[in-house]
Amino acid sequence: MTAAYPYPNSPQHIGHARTYTIADVNARYHRMKGYNTLFPMGFHYTGSPLFAMAKRLREGDPEIIETFTKIYRIPKSTQEKLKDPKSMASYFRDDIKKGMVEIGFSIDWRREFTTTDPLYSRYIEWHFRTLNRKGLITRGTHPVAWCPNDKSPVGVVDTQGDVEPEIGESYLVKFQKDGVVYPTSTLRPETVFGVTNLWVNPEATYVRARVDEELWIVSRETVEKLQHQNRKVAVEREIQATELLWKTVRNPVTGNEIPIFPGSFVEPDNGTGVVMSVPGHAPYDYQALTDLKARYPDSAEAGPTLQVTNPISIIKLEGFSDLPAADLIQKFGVKDQNDPHLEHATQELYSKEFHDGVMKENTGGYSGMQVAKAREAIAQELTRQGKIETLLELKNAPVVCRCGTKCLVHILENQWFINYGDPEWKKLAHKCLDQMLILPEEIRAEFNYTLDWLRERACARTVGLGTKLPWDPNWIIEALSDSVVYMAYYILSKYFTKYWVVFKKFEKDTSKLPDAFFNFTLLGEGAVDRVAEETGVPKRILNAIRTEFEYFYPVDMRHSARELVSNHLSFYI
Repeated sequence: MTAAYPYPNSPQHIGHARTYTIADVNARYHRMKGYNTLFPMGFHYTGSPLFAMAKRLREGDPEIIETFTKIYRIPKSTQEKLKDPKSMASYFRDDIKKGMVEIGFSIDWRREFTTTDPLYSRYIEWHFRTLNRKGLITRGTHPVAWCPNDKSPVGVVDTQGDVEPEIGESYLVKFQKDGVVYPTSTLRPETVFGVTNLWVNPEATYVRARVDEELWIVSRETVEKLQHQNRKVAVEREIQATELLWKTVRNPVTGNEIPIFPGSFVEPDNGTGVVMSVPGHAPYDYQALTDLKARYPDSAEAGPTLQVTNPISIIKLEGFSDLPAADLIQKFGVKDQNDPHLEHATQELYSKEFHDGVMKENTGGYSGMQVAKAREAIAQELTRQGKIETLLELKNAPVVCRCGTKCLVHILENQWFINYGDPEWKKLAHKCLDQMLILPEEIRAEFNYTLDWLRERACARTVGLGTKLPWDPNWIIEALSDSVVYMAYYILSKYFTKYWVVFKKFEKDTSKLPDAFFNFTLLGEGAVDRVAEETGVPKRILNAIRTEFEYFYPVDMRHSARELVSNHLSFYI
């Protein structure tokens, strides 16, 4: 029986106590019932969190120093020693282990290890060579969540707050004026028929830039995002938003001239910082347009277009008026564009229109088509015509790396991936899941969902603690890839410690421990006589490891946290 081993970058907290207490209660209960129950524990050193935290401590980050001093109550003299990542890991490991012992957890400490132990690294090298031999390691060009500062992919263990970055695709609808493109980011390309105006943030700085072969107007923050997605971007000059306001651009689909209005709600670092407004079918846009008209009642002050700009109805929705956005505004009692109820109104309307909406006559050849089908058809046609492109974004932005840098999407070339999208591997995973008891049972759907959408996942970084990729030592295996099947190592760890006289030679030079050792002890492959001769490990020890592994493995019970379903636990299966 195992529980997720802790990451020693802080003292033990109440979440640890809960997880390990539940595991310990189960271990003791099964022992009382007569089961020979193994409950081991190790420590997860590898990855970027320790690396980043030690760096912040070295750089005198006030927030970290205050946390260490006031919350963790670590003396300043001790903090000096923690500026080295491994020293920090050892300090917190000792602190966490002490707490576990004081609580009284019935852990078999003979099997303790850390993921930077030389023999563990050798085990991970074998693990990756095995995956590679099976064709489950690939190299290619894929989008990844990326830290521009560390110049490395990031996952849940690399971000502040343990946030799993989620990559999504949005469409860039290319409005134009005098040969200049105003790309607007949207998830609903079918609503281009109902655009009445564009929004820009009046306080933001925009740029006129040559993007590949076109001139674009985008927020200053967009430039870096485009560059990380293999775009050639050359900024010609910066533009204040006031230079754009009240001007007009042309809708690439309808040909209508539409104005640019100020919208303080526009986030310059979201999309392109230029937003298309569909007030008939977007509650945020409807309310923003209403607020703006109230703010500028005199057309002379804001230009002649504002007061005559009205919502356009393009989607028929049973049970709603021609302007469903207005209906939802009224239903939720929205007062202004800062009202939190706007988000609920938006989610409800978007869902209803997607599933039940029908395109109206003013959408040309898409009239009478279900919105769900029209979205895909319109996106394909406009892409073919060169009127829209795509932009990759982090759907759950802002995601912040542990070094303090905002993450973005990066198209990574020649990166190593574990191919969790392999169809046959997915079938095996689903078959295993079907045989498992999941508590609570409702979590099973989350596992099935995760196993279905999992694709290639970056498995190596250029910074942090960890095992070097065996065939490409410029890369370090990342923390959610070197901790997938660490549970098997608990069997090995006990014998590495017990027969240290035999195994110490391998710690000095791990290359002397061949894959044949792991193939025999963990997979049952090869003849014991030959493995003993090749490794110098006595047959009785090899047989003892193999026998114990077959006795205890596979794991009967795994205790973890729900947030790991979408990553570690599904990888584990």
